[in-house]
Parts: sequence; structure tokens; C-alpha cells
Amino acid sequence: MNRDLSNIRKDFAQQALNENQLSNNPVHQFRFWLDEAIESNQPEPTAMTLSTVSPLGIPSARMVLLKNLDERTGFWFYTNYDSQKGNDLKHNPHAALNFFWPLLERQVRITGTVTKVSTLDSDAYFDSRPMESRIGAMASPQSQVIESREQLEGWLTEAKKGTLKRPDNWGGYSLMPTEIEFWQGRSNRLHDRIRYHLNGSEWKQERLAP
Repeated sequence: MNRDLSNIRKDFAQQALNENQLSNNPVHQFRFWLDEAIESNQPEPTAMTLSTVSPLGIPSARMVLLKNLDERTGFWFYTNYDSQKGNDLKHNPHAALNFFWPLLERQVRITGTVTKVSTLDSDAYFDSRPMESRIGAMASPQSQVIESREQLEGWLTEAKKGTLKRPDNWGGYSLMPTEIEFWQGRSNRLHDRIRYHLNGSEWKQERLAP
């Protein structure tokens, strides 16, 4: 079916976003919105698009899960350090996150600098994961070309025979934000956009045109 995509649209009319409704601290404001997304039964409320850039300047995006949030250390996620995103971040530590919560007609855009979390934090999170997830992380050479599904399942079988120890090439990253934008859908595409940007040690707030 050659469906006409140009006529697919939805008008947003649930809520407005005013500057006086927002916290002076965007991380506190994000926590408030995330709590509302969780309470609204939004599917995968902690899912976020992580965008990185390769050494050749080629952008790449994928979905990952937010696993921790701390005002001092930022937005945390975990992955294989040898994956495409891991290699991108090794050469260019600047990245962007995007959360989209359609049931609330909201999104949040975040940019910042990424660093690895400590080995102790990575160990603690790895050990907290279900056994199957730990085995999968040990077995998969993420982002590498493999011969077949059968080859992957063979590695999985071998991983089950070993100890469930975090691989050295698997662990956490933290994105420290320098800019956070809150987007609330509004009618007729006149959306509300409030952006915070870090100016020295203080967050400055400004409204953007939709």
C-alpha cells in the first residue's frame, strides 16, 4: 500500500507550558515530567533517543534506557563500550538525548558531554540485572558483523557456562547536560518550547519560537 503520509497529523491541545510553572533547575523539572510520564502509563517512559557523531562527522541515533539521574552526574545509560555508540563517544564525547511522551504530548531535548561512570557503579548495575540480560551482554559483540543467528546462540550457550561477571567492555555512561529544552504540544503547531542553557554555573531560561 502506497499510503499518503502528508495528511497524517494530530492536533495537540492537552496542556500549556508557562515559564512560571517551571522549576529554576531543569533537572528537577525533568524529574517532575518523568514522574508524570510514569504515572500516565506511558509506554517505556525511560526510553530515550541517544544521538552520537562518528569521527567522520556522521550522526547516528538509537533508543537506550535511562537508568539513573543525578543532578551532580547527569543522565545515565549502559552499553557495550565497543559498540558503535561507544566508539563514537570515544572520539567525540558530545551527544544528545530526546525523550518523547506522546500520551502527554511532550518531549524533552538534552545536549551535553558524556563520560564513563565508575567501575563500581557499572559492577553494581550489572549485578542487579536479570541473569538472562547479564548473559546476553557477555555473549554479544554489539554492533559487530556476525555470520548468523546460530553463531550468536552458540556464544550465548558458551556464556552460560562462565561466571556472571561484568565484561570489561561493558558499562555505564553519564551525560552531563549543558542544554535542556521542554516541549509541550499546542494547537495549530504553535507549541510551547522552553529552553535552559548552562551559563557558567547557572541555568538560564528562555522561550523559543515553535
